[in-house]
Amino acid sequence: MTIASKAARGDSQSRNADQSSYAPAAASPVLGILFLIASTVFFSLTDIITKHLTATLPVVEIAWIRYATFSCIVAPIVFMAGGRALFRTKRPGLQVLRSFGMVGSTLLFTQGLRYLPVAESTAIYFISPILIMALSILFLGESVGWRRWIAAGVGLIGVLVVIRPGTSAFQSTALLPLLGATSWAAGAVVTRKMSGVDHHLTTLVYSAVVGCVALTVLLPFNWVMPQLSEIGFGLAMGLVFTIGQWFVVLAYRHGNASVIAPFSYVQLIWAGILGYLVFGSLPDGWTVVGACIIAASGLYTAYRERLRMRQRGGA
Repeated sequence: MTIASKAARGDSQSRNADQSSYAPAAASPVLGILFLIASTVFFSLTDIITKHLTATLPVVEIAWIRYATFSCIVAPIVFMAGGRALFRTKRPGLQVLRSFGMVGSTLLFTQGLRYLPVAESTAIYFISPILIMALSILFLGESVGWRRWIAAGVGLIGVLVVIRPGTSAFQSTALLPLLGATSWAAGAVVTRKMSGVDHHLTTLVYSAVVGCVALTVLLPFNWVMPQLSEIGFGLAMGLVFTIGQWFVVLAYRHGNASVIAPFSYVQLIWAGILGYLVFGSLPDGWTVVGACIIAASGLYTAYRERLRMRQRGGA
């Protein structure tokens, strides 16, 4: 998916936020921004390949191929980077809970891609930062000022503009990426709760392995023998998804989240361009307007978060 997981589709904004708690001091913000923009290209490619596969393969099988490929690539890299120590977690329960949130997000977003254009699904999914803010109030006791509440309300208006409930353009399947964003936001809130407890690579490998195991349990009930071309597309999907995730990690090693995260909205542009080039589907005017509203809301929320962190630092 997708700025899923967005990432990551979030984790895509929170695909991005997931890594921020473990980022070192900023070294090169410009390089971090470039890595994050590059990650949005790979996440958009992941969504394009995923949508192609939904025409012939079950959603669970597609998600399993992605996670299996992800695990086979990430686990050896993490082992070489830090040995067995990076496979140990101080909060296994929270790591598993977070991973379930990511898997649920992948399944819901992928199911939505079966019915919706990539650009529309991505636009709806980018409401996740607002949902993270709301869930952080409920479960982490964070306080939010009136400006951020207004930004949240504007973001929800943007979603309503995209899905247009009560009109002939409304599709109930538009709720799938919205539910996917909610699942992702729940996982991101769990990530915040265990901030600083585990290394970011530990969280990455738990996401991959726990997700793969959970989907393997479901796989026998959702299996269609793939053709050779589908296997190739599936492996390509897993590879570009893994590259996107790794670019997110690199991005936050070079810059602070408050500076870098807003650039995840570039994925909205790639989703529209690639959706048109591959499927010939252009987002309609309402989707573009709604996406702009959602992006503006998210960018303002990120700006207010940056100010809040500065005030904390000054204190």
